[in-house]
Amino acid sequence: MTLMNDKVHAYKDQIGALSDVLPDVVKSYHEFTGECFQPGVLDAKTKQLIALGIGLFANNEVCTFYHVEEARSKGATDQEIMETVAVAGAVGGGHALSQGAMRVQKALH
Repeated sequence: MTLMNDKVHAYKDQIGALSDVLPDVVKSYHEFTGECFQPGVLDAKTKQLIALGIGLFANNEVCTFYHVEEARSKGATDQEIMETVAVAGAVGGGHALSQGAMRVQKALH
């Protein structure tokens, strides 16, 4: 857990430093993402699990750590988090397979 916390804190520190250079951009980003993650038709936990799946698919380590932490803080269980991992794996595998079926087969013919 220390590695996870260290990386998330390093990201937050760097965002803080970026706000010294681009304050309006960072402020706008935080306002936008803050609004996106507010409960609506989807609750906050579900939104964090979606973000985790996208972070995994994008191979973004900091996002993965951050959204595990956030999903837990919103009440996600270990089982819900691991099911999110499985869905991200299915999407990632499906992505590669669909591209192989479409692009690669087309390139071969």
